[in-house]
Amino acid sequence: MRHSLRETWSGLRRNLAMTIAVIVTMGVSLSLLGAGILTAMEVDLAKRSLYNKVEISVFLCTEQTQGGRCAPGKATTDAQREQIQQTLEANPEVSEVVYESKEAAFEEFKRVFAESPVVDSRTAADMQDSFRVKLVNPENYAGVVSEAKGLQGVQAVQDLHSVLDPMFKWLGALQWATITMSALLLLAGALQIANTIRMAAFTRRREIGIMRLVGASNLYILLPFLLESLVAGLIGIVIAAGALTAGYWFVIVENAQTSITALPWIGWTDLATAIVAIAVVGIALAVIPTLLATRKYLRI
Repeated sequence: MRHSLRETWSGLRRNLAMTIAVIVTMGVSLSLLGAGILTAMEVDLAKRSLYNKVEISVFLCTEQTQGGRCAPGKATTDAQREQIQQTLEANPEVSEVVYESKEAAFEEFKRVFAESPVVDSRTAADMQDSFRVKLVNPENYAGVVSEAKGLQGVQAVQDLHSVLDPMFKWLGALQWATITMSALLLLAGALQIANTIRMAAFTRRREIGIMRLVGASNLYILLPFLLESLVAGLIGIVIAAGALTAGYWFVIVENAQTSITALPWIGWTDLATAIVAIAVVGIALAVIPTLLATRKYLRI
């Protein structure tokens, strides 16, 4: 073991510049990978939370409204309203249908705009009867919206998916861009490790040959190279873990959680999960290139 440690230290000193390059590349790439994982966790959490609050509003016709499936100058009849409610409740994607009269809508309007002068400009007659529709799976909204728009007596159908979908689409694109960049950098780090170990093995080829002649095991010969790459990999993991922890603290804990309280935010457990994930990837990237780079000299 003393020989392995001495050879590891010697190898790190001889290839100091390359070792530093490997550590920096591993640190940056693992940090980006961790940021991508945390972004994915936050997107999923926000998506579940916001989508669960989303409901579809089906507005019925009045004598003044136009468009949709309204007859000119006529409000939705009782028969049409019952038909609309029965159709919505029969849809397997719908979990709950609540009718809201124009009087109830006006009371809600007064509550929301209680301190605004706009409340005096409206009356109950300006409101519309509507149905509030909750979905079994909020992401499967398109079929319900399409069906509701085709019902006679429906003036308009509103939902927040038109706002949320583009936002989550861009967040998803940012997430995959981060993961792709980290994957490319991880590949560069793996190639650097393999090249460093290959050069170290080449400079020691005579010593390795003698060790093989005297019957040294492959593990005994390989151990200094593995320790050398593991040291570089572990330092890179520590740097990435520190960067992720600092980023989580300053971005989410100190700023986002206090300024955007409407959204749920990932916690320390999610951060720990991301750090464990990058640690596993970092160790694998340190070990696998080393084994592949030294096969020629060990014949394993």
